[in-house]
Amino acid sequence: MNSPKAEVASMLEALSDDVSFEDIQYHLYVLEKVKRGLDRVETQGTVPHEEVKRNTGAGLAFFKYARKQKAKT
Repeated sequence: MNSPKAEVASMLEALSDDVSFEDIQYHLYVLEKVKRGLDRVETQGTVPHEEVKRNTGAGLAFFKYARKQKAKT
């Protein structure tokens, strides 16, 4: 596992020379989120595909219902 400093240095090397501070900050944010996600997978595991489909389907059904209700008003 690389140190955070080494990971940031590698990220900076991959970016273009005209990158903005805002772009660097965004890439750091994404790098940290991905790292946390991978760590979480190792400690807590993953959600089975069928469960994700079931949960996503329920959310989409509610969204479609709410959209219809809003259209009626």
